[in-house]
Amino acid sequence: MAIKLNKALYRTVLIATFIAINALIISGIGAAWVFMNTGADKTSMLHLEVPMEDVYKPNMEWVNLDNPGRPMEKQALGEITNDYMNAWHVRNIAYKKNDRYGIEDFYTDSARVRLYDHIDLNLKNNNWYKRTTLNHTSSLDFYTADGTMVVFKDYNVEEYQETYEGEKLLFKEKDTTSYQVMMLLEDGFWRIRHLKEIPTPKDTTKIELRNIQGKLKKIENIKGINYYPKDSSWDTFGKRFNDSIIKNDLKIIQRMGLNTLRIFIQYEDFGKNRVNPKKLALLKKVLDLAEETNLEVLITLFDFYGDYDVSNWTLTHRHAEQIVKAVKDHPALLAWDIKNEPDLDFESRGKERVLGWLEQMVENIKKWDKNHPVTIGWSSPEAGIELANTVDFVSFHYYREPSKFIQAYNVLKGKIPTKPKLLQEYGMSSYKGLWNFYRGADEEGQLAYYNEMQNILKQENVPYMFWTLYDFKNVPSSVAGSLPWKSKKQHFFGCLDSLGNKKPAFKALSIK
Repeated sequence: MAIKLNKALYRTVLIATFIAINALIISGIGAAWVFMNTGADKTSMLHLEVPMEDVYKPNMEWVNLDNPGRPMEKQALGEITNDYMNAWHVRNIAYKKNDRYGIEDFYTDSARVRLYDHIDLNLKNNNWYKRTTLNHTSSLDFYTADGTMVVFKDYNVEEYQETYEGEKLLFKEKDTTSYQVMMLLEDGFWRIRHLKEIPTPKDTTKIELRNIQGKLKKIENIKGINYYPKDSSWDTFGKRFNDSIIKNDLKIIQRMGLNTLRIFIQYEDFGKNRVNPKKLALLKKVLDLAEETNLEVLITLFDFYGDYDVSNWTLTHRHAEQIVKAVKDHPALLAWDIKNEPDLDFESRGKERVLGWLEQMVENIKKWDKNHPVTIGWSSPEAGIELANTVDFVSFHYYREPSKFIQAYNVLKGKIPTKPKLLQEYGMSSYKGLWNFYRGADEEGQLAYYNEMQNILKQENVPYMFWTLYDFKNVPSSVAGSLPWKSKKQHFFGCLDSLGNKKPAFKALSIK
């Protein structure tokens, strides 16, 4: 009896083991079949830990999709576009690192040869490149009936490149080139077979007309203020956003006789390259409130942004494009300011790199918005000469002695005689406490400063925006650091104290 039970148990174990092994085999075959039919994930092919649109996102527009044979399907067009952009990105990385890694995923055998030769030459000469493309305008030539080959022209491809030898920047260049492109569908992915330079037809180059003269006239008459709500310093669009508080503040500004306010948008706060629609709604609300109080708004972009690397240019372009296109038609918008005091990044980031990023951003915003002037908020009159031929008006800051202002301003006027010049920031802290060694100005000293400055600005007919409406209880360490002898002064630049009471300077800054 015991022997029969043992045999039955043995058979049961064998059958169960056999079933389990076969189930695992079938499951493995199924997983392999799914993988072979879906192809590798493109993010993993590019060896990225984040989606492609968070790494490289140039603008690409298809201007013609007519095809004599098979019509171009929406899904196929999306796949072709994505793989074409991926191929450019892989090429950029390959030339930066002089590494072949990933090229075979987006280029056919014959197309790889030229890329590999170029990489080998760079390694031999100790050269490498930082490069990106900014805009693509494509027109379909041919799409095969079986959907495995596409031929198109890519017109006016804007390319920017920095060439290095070792760690030394040799030169930078921007070029506009057109290409004839052939791509083949292989293993579920579109790979570049040919990428050949062609002449750019004249009729594909757009001439942009702008209408900014009326706004420039208004800029010459600015009497304004740099604005943050008192309880949301350097965080206007944060969790403490309150439209009732902002509306009341704007009424105060209006009653002072001022006509313009400057507000700040932070790159990360607004969602980087994927701008948060809720933040855009808050921005529009501020513009609505400004319109209700007959105030115009100068919007400063990219506050606290400090990465000017070529690899990230397309991401910052998509960020700015979404914001500009969202509010460019608002009646309260006066002008765009690309960035606050970017010259302070010259030493740490490299002057040429910063200027290259700024110049391209100005060019883009002029293209997206043809009705509003563009400026850059330089930290001093001396820095105001940078990119003077690129901006529509010159903005500069001044925090030195009033007695030296006219001399510095006249030098700037002499170097840039024809463009409007805006004193975009100036002011005096009323802190004279322990952390300033009881030196500097108190509230009466602040009043004396503004009395002197306002007389000078009126005499010289200089448009201005002072810093700022309120004293702030909280100042982020990112603004002035964490050391109290550096940061404490930043709390007391307002013409109203942190409770909203008028300081003596309020009267000096009020026109009415």
